[in-house]
Amino acid sequence: MIHYKAIGKIMGALLMLLGALMMPGVGFALYFGSHDEIALLSSAFVAFAIGGTLYFSFSKQDQNIRKREGYMIVTLSWIFMSVFGMLPYLFSGTIPEFHNAIFETISGLTTTGATILNDIESMPEGILFWRSMTQWIGGLGIIVLTVAILPLLGIGGIELFVAESPGPTSDKLHPRIRETAKRLWLVYIGLTIAVGILYFMGGMTFFDAVNHALTTMATGGFSTKNASMAYYDSAFIQYTAIVFMFLAGTNFTIIYFGLIGKFKRVWKSDEFKAYATAVIFLALTFVVPIFYYSGQEFEKSFRDGLFQIVSLITTTGYVTADYTAYHQGLTLLFFMMLFLGGSAGSTSGGIKFVRHLTFVKNTWLEFKRIVHPRAVVPLKINGDRVTGKIITHIMNFLLIYLMIFVLSSIVMALMGYDILTSFGAVATSLGNVGPAIGQVGPMDNFAFFDPSAKIFLSFLMLLGRLELYTILILFTPFFWRAN
Repeated sequence: MIHYKAIGKIMGALLMLLGALMMPGVGFALYFGSHDEIALLSSAFVAFAIGGTLYFSFSKQDQNIRKREGYMIVTLSWIFMSVFGMLPYLFSGTIPEFHNAIFETISGLTTTGATILNDIESMPEGILFWRSMTQWIGGLGIIVLTVAILPLLGIGGIELFVAESPGPTSDKLHPRIRETAKRLWLVYIGLTIAVGILYFMGGMTFFDAVNHALTTMATGGFSTKNASMAYYDSAFIQYTAIVFMFLAGTNFTIIYFGLIGKFKRVWKSDEFKAYATAVIFLALTFVVPIFYYSGQEFEKSFRDGLFQIVSLITTTGYVTADYTAYHQGLTLLFFMMLFLGGSAGSTSGGIKFVRHLTFVKNTWLEFKRIVHPRAVVPLKINGDRVTGKIITHIMNFLLIYLMIFVLSSIVMALMGYDILTSFGAVATSLGNVGPAIGQVGPMDNFAFFDPSAKIFLSFLMLLGRLELYTILILFTPFFWRAN
C-alpha cells in the first residue's frame, strides 16, 4: 500500500521551499526597477499557500517512506516544481503560453539549458534571476536540498536520495544520508560563490556574475546574454568557465575528498581518470582541425575547442563558437559528445562516464572469457569488484537509453522535422545538454517547435534528468501492486 498522505506532506514542504527560493529574485526586480516583483511575489504566495495547505493537512501522518514512495515523491516533485516554477513567467507575461513556459521551466530545472527565448536580454532582471535559479535548484536536486536542510520532514531520506540520484556510485561522505547531503550542498554553494567572484573579477557585472555562477555549477547553461559565453570575449572568463564546468561535471564526493586533502581517494577513482583523460584527449585531437577550419589564432582555436568539449561533455551547454560551422566531420564528433555525460554524483546529465567505463571494461573482459571459458574474470571499478546485478543494470540502462533515443527521434520525424533536427533535439533533451545539431545548433533555439513537440521534449528532459528508471518504473504494473 502506497502512503499517499505522507507523500502529500512532503510535496507540501517542497512547494513551500520552492516559494522561498523565488524570493531573492524580488530583490533584483526592485533594485533594477524591472517591474516583475509582483509576478514573483504572487508566484511565491501561490506555492506557499498550496504547499502549506498540503503540509499542515497531513502533518500528523505517519511518514513511512519506502522505495515506492521515494520514486513517486521524486517524480511528482519535479512535475510540481515545473508547474509552479513556471508561474513567474505566466504572471509577468514574459512567456504567456503554457507550452513555452513549461518548456523553459523544465529545461531550467533539469539543467538542460534549451530555450524558447529569442531575446534573452530583453527579459526583466527578476525573471532572469529566477530562470537561473531554476537551474541551480535542479543542479544537485531539490530532494537532496530538502533532506539536507529540512529535518522537519523526519523521513527515511535515503529513499529520496537514491531515487533522485540513481547513478551507479558507491562513494559515501558520511554514513548518515542527511550529513552527506549537507556536505554535498556545502561544496556546491562554495564553488558557486568562488566562480561568481572570479566572473566578477573578470569583468562581468555583479548581476551577470551571479547568474552565470548559478548556471555554471548547475551545468545548466542558461545565460543572461543572447550570445551566451561568446558575448564575453575574455580568455579569463572563458577559462574560468572551463575549469568550473569541469569541476561541476566531477563526482562531488571526489571534489570533497580533494578539498580535505585525501588525494589518494581522488586518484583511486577510475571514473575521474577516464573523465579527465577523455577531456584532455579530445582537446588535443580537436585543436588542430579547429585551427585549420576556423582561420583563428591558435590560442583562440584551442580555447574554443576546449570550451565546447567541456561544455558538451558536462552537459552545460554554454557556447563560445558555432561548432557546426567548422566541418561536417567535426559536427558529427561534437554530436557524439551529447551521449557522454559527466561523472555520476555530479550535476551533469547524460549517460555518465562510469556507465561507459563499465561497458567498455566488461566488453574487453568478455573476449578473455571467450578464450578462457572456465576462468573467473571479475570486472573491477576503483579496485572493487562490480557485481553482476550492477553490470546488468548498466547494460539495461544503455539499451533502454538507445531505444528511447531511436523511437523518440522517429516520433519527432513523424511530427515533420528533418532527421538532423530530430536526432539533435532528442539527444540534447534526453542528455540534458542544450545545443545540438540541425535547427537546434549552438546558435539556435527551440522556439520554432510546435506545442506538442515542446511538451514531448520536456518529458524527455525529465526522463533524462532522473536517469530513466525513476520515471519509467511508475509505468510498470508491479509497481502498483500491493505488497
